[in-house]
Amino acid sequence: MTCQPTNVPAADTLDIAALREKYAAERDKRLNTRGQEQYVPASGGVSGEMNEVYAIDPHNPVAPRDPISEDLDVLILGGGFGGLLAAYHLTRAGVTDFRNIDHAGDFGGVWYWNRYPGIQCDNDAYCYLPLLEETGFLPSKKFADGAEIYGYCKRIAETFGFADKGVFHTLITSLQWDDRIGRWRVGTNRGDEFRPRFVIMACGVLNMPKLPGIPGIDGFKGKMFHTARWDYGYTGGSHTVPELEKLRDKRVAILGTGATAIQAVPYLAKYAKELYVIQRTPSNVDERPNPPTDPVWAQSLEPGWQHERQDNFHRAAMEFFQPGEQDLICDIWTEIARNLATELEAEGWPELPPEEFMARRDAMDFQVMERMRQRVESIVEDKKTAEALKPWFRFLCKRPLSNNEYYPAFNQPNVHLVDVSATQGLEAMTAKGFVHEGREIEVDCMIFASGFEVTSDLERRWGISVVEGREGRSLYDHWREGPVTLHGTMTHGFPNQFFVGYIQGGINASVTEQFGRQGQHIAHIIGEALKRGAAVVETSQDAQNAYVARFEEIEPDSSAFARECTPSYFNNEGEEKPKWALFRPWGHGWHDFQAMLGAWREAGDLAGLMVKGPALVE
Repeated sequence: MTCQPTNVPAADTLDIAALREKYAAERDKRLNTRGQEQYVPASGGVSGEMNEVYAIDPHNPVAPRDPISEDLDVLILGGGFGGLLAAYHLTRAGVTDFRNIDHAGDFGGVWYWNRYPGIQCDNDAYCYLPLLEETGFLPSKKFADGAEIYGYCKRIAETFGFADKGVFHTLITSLQWDDRIGRWRVGTNRGDEFRPRFVIMACGVLNMPKLPGIPGIDGFKGKMFHTARWDYGYTGGSHTVPELEKLRDKRVAILGTGATAIQAVPYLAKYAKELYVIQRTPSNVDERPNPPTDPVWAQSLEPGWQHERQDNFHRAAMEFFQPGEQDLICDIWTEIARNLATELEAEGWPELPPEEFMARRDAMDFQVMERMRQRVESIVEDKKTAEALKPWFRFLCKRPLSNNEYYPAFNQPNVHLVDVSATQGLEAMTAKGFVHEGREIEVDCMIFASGFEVTSDLERRWGISVVEGREGRSLYDHWREGPVTLHGTMTHGFPNQFFVGYIQGGINASVTEQFGRQGQHIAHIIGEALKRGAAVVETSQDAQNAYVARFEEIEPDSSAFARECTPSYFNNEGEEKPKWALFRPWGHGWHDFQAMLGAWREAGDLAGLMVKGPALVE
């Protein structure tokens, strides 16, 4: 079936200038001068129960073991998709002496920890789940359930022969380069010392929960937990059967209305005696068509289909369709591109100057967001609640979401929206509940859907006390004003260390496709170093300087867009140009970036890297 454009208001019916003013006003009232400091890292800073929650695994008990002392070729920090894909590409490159190490109890990363009720992939699973053709697996539906994705993570490790290489329930406490032996010394909270030649930092994007620094949080006497540590012992139900029967007599509050909360709220609304949904900024939540995988379609797939689909998704979400190209994804993520492509096709695909094209795309952005606000009005019966749930921001200022049960939940008499935009968050917590507009509201349970340390400072996101390269230099100090790299994967002064993530490189609409290509590049360098008997590979200062200069020269200027965006993790709570902005792409696009790296690898000379001889022996 051909994907159709959506029914949006005509551009000439909107006062776009007035909407910009409205967006700015809504943004400004949510700006908090404390920035990221309004949140407290779960790894430190809040005393008592909430810090303990981060350290405890509610899913699997921590088994005792003896400390490990081990030399190895590669240590991969992370067992989520970044770490899995690094391991896959190392294996393909012939590098097998490696381990994945993770705080979690198994492979899976964010999909191990996050088991809250209703959890699903929130973009197309046929794009998001990597290596589908290589494993022979297909998701059961377009937006796969979390349990299925967690199982698939384990399947990758098993399929490619490294399931036994994981070291789990283990936190890294220090990484220190030892020039004398040409290795890293890696310490852990289990008393281990790993001595890898190479370290890959695949720590993930959504790995470190963050908590709001609410006055009085430590005095609350009820139950508290973060959604990334869901307590089914308290709520009832399970990851696969989320029947929260133990909440029937409970007054529950959930703080946050982002990607997690919009999936969990319908389940809490169904079971809790009373539910208070605490919202600073509403999300844009579309309907979610989630059909099961069509077996006829599955049988029709030709080799290379996933790469083609990922490319189609990437163009729609971050670039633009080619003339005549079908939208294979057909959901909220591709709506703007689909609608605009339909308009341009009707006009015979005119050659538009870049400024005119962007003006047309901007107009469609406002049209789509107006449709989203009209959707709220059409579903939520109470006008005041509907008004508070309307998203007043540009389309990509927050993560686009979809859910069929979220808005209808607010029509239930036991569900109450608590809008804290005027006070930029909760005023306080008490022993019995929380304070809103000077009134105490008593609850039995406070659930934090407050997100993760995504664009905050690196120390907060990694939670590793010491990361030191040559001469004891801290990586945190080295990158204090943001990353400086070669190819987004290496940095001078930190030999044999590689990075997977949103760091000065090609940005793909599918995070796993991006992480996979980074893993491929890193595995090539490590494989070549080992083949050549090299102890050390490190980017030269000159090569790094040249790459950073080129990256910044062609980087698109997104500051105007950032100024319009409401505070969120996308912009580190309202920073105009955050040091760790998620979307700092290679200015000539994803495919140009991959072609550049491919040519670099093909040349075979490891240009820009200092390659040094055998390590000294202790």
